[in-house]
Amino acid sequence: MIDPNKIQEIIESALPNSEVVVQDLTGTRDHFQALVISPDFVGKNMVEQHQMVYRALGDLMKEAIHALALNTFTPEQWKNQ
Repeated sequence: MIDPNKIQEIIESALPNSEVVVQDLTGTRDHFQALVISPDFVGKNMVEQHQMVYRALGDLMKEAIHALALNTFTPEQWKNQ
């Protein structure tokens, strides 16, 4: 089990200047939804963006995080949402 705020901190640390919102979807602290808006995603496709987030979370994706619904955007994509 992991706190959503900790996940947010880890992602923000790995992707500086990003906006990150993490929600616990079930209350069990192992199923999460994350919104990540980062200038580091510019020029990257969605798979590459998701891989960047997964790399930041490392072993947590194998242990504490059972499921992660991930939405990633560049700032420009987010603005045009």
